[in-house]
Amino acid sequence: MGCGKTTVGKLLSGNVGRVFVDMDSYIEDYEHRTIADIFASEGEAHFRALEREAVSRLAPSGFVVATGGGAMVDPVNAQAAKAGGGEVVFIDTPFELCYQRIKGDKRRPLAANSSEEELRARFDARRGSYLEAADRVIDGSGTPEEISALIVGSK
Repeated sequence: MGCGKTTVGKLLSGNVGRVFVDMDSYIEDYEHRTIADIFASEGEAHFRALEREAVSRLAPSGFVVATGGGAMVDPVNAQAAKAGGGEVVFIDTPFELCYQRIKGDKRRPLAANSSEEELRARFDARRGSYLEAADRVIDGSGTPEEISALIVGSK
């Protein structure tokens, strides 16, 4: 959460001439309700099942896809993302920068309902999974333009 996936993804899609899809928005459109509503009514496990379905549908598209913050923690999602010829790029952004972007964001149920310490623990717990899932790791401490250029240049 907060590493810049959506912002960088939009820039990247323009740079490489591909369609951009934000997976959380895709799920919201598909379900006709917000992520917060899904979490509130059916919980995180149900949302993760929807996320898994979305990864499977989007993987073969050739689109630039900004996954949800927890999507690549699930190895099945990482495998599905790669199966269609795609690759997983991890934008490795320092926690402090991510936290400044997400604190108090009511659209992010996990951020809105967690303390800084809880978010730090989630960040630390997920980072190993992100690294394992990634085909490429990109430094996320620069501007979105710099990060997009790093992704394009590291191929």
